[in-house]
Amino acid sequence: MEAKIIEALGKIRPYLQRDGGDVEFVEYTDDKVVKVRLQGHCAGCPMSQMTVKNGIEGLLKEEYGDEVARVEAVN
Repeated sequence: MEAKIIEALGKIRPYLQRDGGDVEFVEYTDDKVVKVRLQGHCAGCPMSQMTVKNGIEGLLKEEYGDEVARVEAVN
């Protein structure tokens, strides 16, 4: 599953990089939580929670459904 998540993150990465940010995969837990680390401008952006929930979580749930319960940003 981790490889699939990393591949999916590659689809959203260009949009984040265009704004000076990036995303790093950190962990996929047993309870189906994906942990990511926002980098660059995304790390301190006031819209980062929207990026995580609407962008990253939305994409992963669309692609993998019940395999992803939620996405959390970690430091």
